Amino acid sequence: MVGLSSLGRFSEPALLVMISLADGAAHGYAIQNDIAALTDDRPGPGTLYGAIRRLEEHGFIEALPVEERRKPYRLTPRGHEALGAELRRMRALAHRGLTRLGMA
Repeated sequence: MVGLSSLGRFSEPALLVMISLADGAAHGYAIQNDIAALTDDRPGPGTLYGAIRRLEEHGFIEALPVEERRKPYRLTPRGHEALGAELRRMRALAHRGLTRLGMA
């Protein structure tokens, strides 16, 4: 399986988009607002739509029919699997780091 690491330096914005879509389909502006609520940092349109394009190219998300001039996206089964794998990897890494700091 191809994971999010295949996105290179764009993996963090892509991860945030996928986390946002884990709650259900959403259009770009809603994704942008959700990421801002999660991280206190709003991605710019170039970063957001660049990540969306790459995620679509890799088959992690797909566009749905346009609704009132808005184009919603959703996770694909492949994206769901890749997101879960990446979040489990991050959880394990964070646990090891906190253990080394004596904070686990």
